[in-house]
Amino acid sequence: MDKNKNSQIGFPTSPQPEIVEEITHYTHSKHPLIKVDSPELFTCAGCKEYGAGKRFSCQQCAFQLHDFCTSSPPVLENHPLHGQHQLVFNSKPKQANAGISWPKCDVCDKSTKGFTFRCRACSFQMHPCCAKLSTEMNFPVHPHILKLLPPVNTAASGTDSGILCSKCKRRRSGRIYRCNVCGYHLHAVCAKDLINGLHANGISPPEKPTFGKTTRIASQMVIKFVGGFVDGVGNGVGEYLVDSITGGRRGRRSRMENN
Repeated sequence: MDKNKNSQIGFPTSPQPEIVEEITHYTHSKHPLIKVDSPELFTCAGCKEYGAGKRFSCQQCAFQLHDFCTSSPPVLENHPLHGQHQLVFNSKPKQANAGISWPKCDVCDKSTKGFTFRCRACSFQMHPCCAKLSTEMNFPVHPHILKLLPPVNTAASGTDSGILCSKCKRRRSGRIYRCNVCGYHLHAVCAKDLINGLHANGISPPEKPTFGKTTRIASQMVIKFVGGFVDGVGNGVGEYLVDSITGGRRGRRSRMENN
């Protein structure tokens, strides 16, 4: 058996027993990858998403891959989430729009920054972890079968932010699963945590920085840039620019406090 092939994990069904314990993966050919099962959070070097539990790990560096990312097939035919077209595996993502905004997965609505399955006939794409999902699934968080609701707006990547998820208690974008017995709802992005090992290991995916924190970081970067610009344009002009930025911010804060 070719040890570079780990075809025991099926798509889009649940993972089946794997046999291969050591592989040489084309994305990290200089070192072998060993199959390990560790509860620590990690970021997959392939799809750039979080994982925990089972993974293939390099013992000589920090390179790690989800077990399902190592076995992603080159083509998915008649996938239940996009059966009308063939989906082709891509190891490199689409370029970010204007170098800022990454394209989104049509299932979970998260950014696609690494491994993806993409349709050549239309713009549909999804993460390997999302490719493990199907239209009907049994999840350990609920006793009944959950069925994937149709996209609310296919032109907007199937987002439906108006439904409250019964697991995370939030309204988020992306596809939604629903129980027809009791009305339980589950975000596709939350369903992924039941596949990538986060739920089994009691890990909540880290949240992105808040808008306020991001704004403060951006302001500090601008001020640092202008401060470095002082040497080129003269102290007077540089100091005026810095004072304008910080002063405007202080002025707004002062007006808010006075009100």
